[in-house]
Amino acid sequence: MTTGRKLFGTDGVRGEAGTFLTAELVTALGRAATASLEAERPQVLIVRDTRESGPMLESALAAGIAAAGGDALLGGVLPTPAAAILVKRLGLDLAAVVSASHNPYRDNGIKFFSGLGTKLDDDAEAQIEALVDAENAAAEPGHVRELSGGLEDYLRALQTAFPLDLSGQHVMLDCANGATFRAAPAIFERLGATVETIGTEPDGRNINAGCGSTHLERIAAAIADSEATIGFAFDGDGDRVLAVDGSGRTHDGDELIALAARGMASRNELAGGVAVTVMSNYGFHQAMEEAGIEVAVTQVGDRYVLDELRERGWALGGEQSGHIIDTRIVATGDGTAAALATMRELGGGDLAEVEAMQKLPQTLVNVEVADREAIAGAKPVWEAVEREEEALEGRGRVLLRASGTEPLVRVMVEAPTAEEADAVCERLVSLVRQELA
Repeated sequence: MTTGRKLFGTDGVRGEAGTFLTAELVTALGRAATASLEAERPQVLIVRDTRESGPMLESALAAGIAAAGGDALLGGVLPTPAAAILVKRLGLDLAAVVSASHNPYRDNGIKFFSGLGTKLDDDAEAQIEALVDAENAAAEPGHVRELSGGLEDYLRALQTAFPLDLSGQHVMLDCANGATFRAAPAIFERLGATVETIGTEPDGRNINAGCGSTHLERIAAAIADSEATIGFAFDGDGDRVLAVDGSGRTHDGDELIALAARGMASRNELAGGVAVTVMSNYGFHQAMEEAGIEVAVTQVGDRYVLDELRERGWALGGEQSGHIIDTRIVATGDGTAAALATMRELGGGDLAEVEAMQKLPQTLVNVEVADREAIAGAKPVWEAVEREEEALEGRGRVLLRASGTEPLVRVMVEAPTAEEADAVCERLVSLVRQELA
């Protein structure tokens, strides 16, 4: 088959199931990924989320793996980080996750993890992409079989990493009708917590629909009428989490990372500093500076955060969106692990009374443009950005960047007041529209 375009984006191959992400393409990806491995008979784990297209694409992926002479091990519905843990723990060669994360149910995706439990780097993805259109070498077909016990292995790994006693604590979990719908409640209950759940009745189409980390209003409203004192909302594949306190106030990834960083530093567990992306709030940087914790900044994407952590030998990093990585546990974002880490740092305390950082007001506008790449040469826009940055120096910041997947330019401004952030953002948005719309 001929794809005619770049397949891999910032987090695997993703698009509408049945149109862009066809069974034919996924079979080719499975075959190519297996052919790229050096093992004589590659062992490849497949897990998926709860989308209705998941079983079809799982079968297509397994067919490609077997056609290339590998063995496909079907782990069923599990969070993305479970794949990263299991591929390493079981000594497999590759793991593939069938999921489109926080996207609507019509979308789906394929992302791969190496035998070390890390997302594939750009070179490995480029090799797979090149092999998708390559002529197929004859291979003795491999096998497709069920992998039993994957969920229990994942829960044991979490319990080992977090030997907590949550007895007497009342927690609400919004599992987004996605991959965490069994795992997250199970580990909190195993650790002794009283658990209330939302979004634990997947039907194939309700994943991320008005629930989960992209729709915090649901858990925020529910917790106000509950005895729960803290809530966690996951995304569809379980690699990110956001929190709400008992009053319904939301806490993003920056706040949870700041809380973890302070706690780990106090126990001499931090092993350096923290790595975050350019999207992290200016208030996060101020808080870390006050705490004497070094911060490294990467481009958007948890894979780049992980690259920075590995290069520096650090353990903790993540994104404002809720991807939080602790490399001592797993080398990717793990929403359930991050929720447990938050419980560990609170030590039975109230999230509403903890202020790990003070967020600056932030205004973010996504501007539709004809060509997102054209922003690089839009001189008037960058001159305006420079002027606004100079005016905010030491008080806030401006971030303007093209989306990695959509025809959008994202304009973000942080300032001491919401009014100033809105005003600066409005000026820049108008200019972007004028130059690029």
